[in-house]
Amino acid sequence: ATTTLEGFLFPDTYRLPPEADAVYLVDLMLRTFERRVTTQMQQGFQEQGLTMHQAVSLAAIVEREAVVATERPIIAGVFYNRLAQGMKLEADPTVQYPLGYQPDSGSWWKSPLWLDDLELDSPYNTYRYAGLPPGPIANPSLSSLEAVAFPAQTEFIFFVADCEAAVSGSHAFSITYEEHLANVQRCR
Repeated sequence: ATTTLEGFLFPDTYRLPPEADAVYLVDLMLRTFERRVTTQMQQGFQEQGLTMHQAVSLAAIVEREAVVATERPIIAGVFYNRLAQGMKLEADPTVQYPLGYQPDSGSWWKSPLWLDDLELDSPYNTYRYAGLPPGPIANPSLSSLEAVAFPAQTEFIFFVADCEAAVSGSHAFSITYEEHLANVQRCR
């Protein structure tokens, strides 16, 4: 298996000396990750039953799913609930990641996804494969890492973008599949 630094290059604003090269920047980003992921967060990952690599993998999905920062712990909680019930995560970003760059839109994150896309045979595709993907799909922010360390305790199993929300990018959360379908239908 190929090991990458994806997920561990901490996204932040960095002041670099003019002579900085790629090695310098990567080292700085890794040291920043080590400094910003606190002992309490590491304990939170352990309490959730995750290794650091698994925690970063889940936080990367939360990063790509959440638009509203306050929803990150709820989204993390939804994914934990799904994992606990043996359900697939069914997270769109885990399909977008292996699809890669989309020249027609100039984006790395294809949107919208089509039903055929959800059938993509990739170990990252959480519509096809249960559990976490083999690695991070992005470099998560501190708030996504914190959400995975300290998720909201809810009974929610589903969420979908809420077209009627007062805050753009908000999601509608639900416990039952029937509630979820109603939330989906509301926005069609």
